[in-house]
Amino acid sequence: MREVLKMNDKTAIPILGLGTWLVENDKAERVVSQALKLGYRHIDTAQAYKNEVGVGKGIFLSGIPREEIFVTSKVAAEHKNYQDASQSIDLSLRDLGLDYLDLMIIHSPQPWSEWRSSDKNFDQGNLEAWRALEDAQKAGKVKSIGLSNFLIKDVENILKNSNKKPAVNQILSHIGNTPFALIDYCKEHNIVVEAYSPIAHGQALKNDILKKVASKYNVSSVQLSIQYILQLGMVALPKAENPEHMLSNMTLDFTISREDMALLKSVKFVDYGEYANFPVFSGK
Repeated sequence: MREVLKMNDKTAIPILGLGTWLVENDKAERVVSQALKLGYRHIDTAQAYKNEVGVGKGIFLSGIPREEIFVTSKVAAEHKNYQDASQSIDLSLRDLGLDYLDLMIIHSPQPWSEWRSSDKNFDQGNLEAWRALEDAQKAGKVKSIGLSNFLIKDVENILKNSNKKPAVNQILSHIGNTPFALIDYCKEHNIVVEAYSPIAHGQALKNDILKKVASKYNVSSVQLSIQYILQLGMVALPKAENPEHMLSNMTLDFTISREDMALLKSVKFVDYGEYANFPVFSGK
């Protein structure tokens, strides 16, 4: 799975990456090293995941040349001023043991404690964090810069008030919860959309429609969920710690029919079970 999408800054991003949210730091070394040896070339981490040290060790131990690996991290959602955001980028590079990042993004338009808050405005704070990313890019610390969890109004703030267009917007998207208006808006502005939690941390796989459609193609519901994202023109970032699951997630030699894609687009899924307490799954 070495296919890529071209971003608006003329760099390329692999369409399949390994998500590392909730991968503990002491496990990240093994997980990332195994993934890279199996063929992954896109690793996604974040300051908030607290596993950058382990991810960096896994990259080193894999033996894969650095220039062949696309590495993403994220400025913590709480950093809404230039100095904090700038310092955090340097800290991520130090913890990862890397000279540069392929992609650095703002993790959220609001601090997690203020997630989707309607009574506070973080527009200026996001512009300050974005300026720190722009300067890091100029300094060669990061190759591409982008956003995560930004709604249309949040993206507009960056587009209207900044010098550089975001290369990506990384959002929650999966069968049953696909924000088509936001995806279309990003595509209209030549911003690549990345889908994290494409299988909703396993919760979406309990859906009978997914099971039925997957059986038609002799694949798992997980494979169906990832292929759905890819056929919508997005980057998929499934999490996996088991090597067998990593390989299965890469084995996508099928195409979902137009009729089945329409059916999957109509699925409505809102129950995230134990993960409903996380802000991104809260429904806000």
